[in-house]
Amino acid sequence: MTKADVLEAWGQHLTHARRRSPHTVRAYLATAARLLDATAAHDWTVLARLDTAALRAHLGDRRADGLANTSAARELSALKGFLTFARAQAGLGEGVKPRMRGPRIKKGLPRPVTPDEAINLAQTVDDDAAEGWIGARDRAVLLLLYGAGLRIAEALALSAAALSAGDTLRVTGKGGKQRVVPLLPIVRAGMADYAAQCPWPLPPDQPLFRGAKGGPLSPGMVQKAVARARVALGLPPTATPHALRHSFATHLLGAGADLRSLQELLGHASLGSTQIYTKVDAALLLDVYRNAHPRENMTAREDPT
Repeated sequence: MTKADVLEAWGQHLTHARRRSPHTVRAYLATAARLLDATAAHDWTVLARLDTAALRAHLGDRRADGLANTSAARELSALKGFLTFARAQAGLGEGVKPRMRGPRIKKGLPRPVTPDEAINLAQTVDDDAAEGWIGARDRAVLLLLYGAGLRIAEALALSAAALSAGDTLRVTGKGGKQRVVPLLPIVRAGMADYAAQCPWPLPPDQPLFRGAKGGPLSPGMVQKAVARARVALGLPPTATPHALRHSFATHLLGAGADLRSLQELLGHASLGSTQIYTKVDAALLLDVYRNAHPRENMTAREDPT
């Protein structure tokens, strides 16, 4: 068995059995390839016998090359999954994953933008585009992220059938899971405006959002447009397309949405992923308090009576 055989089997498993995204598959294959090169192990049985010490030594070398904590934690998770797969391929069953803790990661809160900033960002992207239809396209994408809470990959995966979706839209998210999200009038209008200007045919079974040459639109093009617009608006680097999804969740929660409903709208597999927005909302309220409350600067030594 060759290295290519091992990687082919692992990639097929990730794509079809685990239903991972193409981006995740590429990252996991690269991680597995580095382990194969480091250990010269191209046989399932040999891979199945790699223990915690071997894994620690490999990751230690990676850290010595400058691998950051976040990347190291992600790589450890990928390697554990790969070795679990190797044990199954070797006929040893899934067994027990190597007992190794990843580095501690300080979880930062998502950085939402304000409603006005979200709309201004979409409008500036539209105004600054080289062609009118491209501006309408990028604006429609951003409105889907902020107005419907879609991930950028989910928006770009929509077919043109979404144009006739009406008041709700069926979205396919991570792991192929589907959910139904409501479409605000401004979002529907943005999609219709783009479709009316798009120079390419938009049959229902083909991608809705097109690149300049008619092919599927890539996330990088939207990200570049947003990067230019946020500079023009004086927004921080955290004002990315994905921040619009964070803003959708934060603003809904602030308006009284319950966590379970928000979980369904976002397509989160676990409620824990949604609960982070309770902290974001609290942080926003604290900022408002600090900036606007007339007693904020009073010291704790003052007698409130």
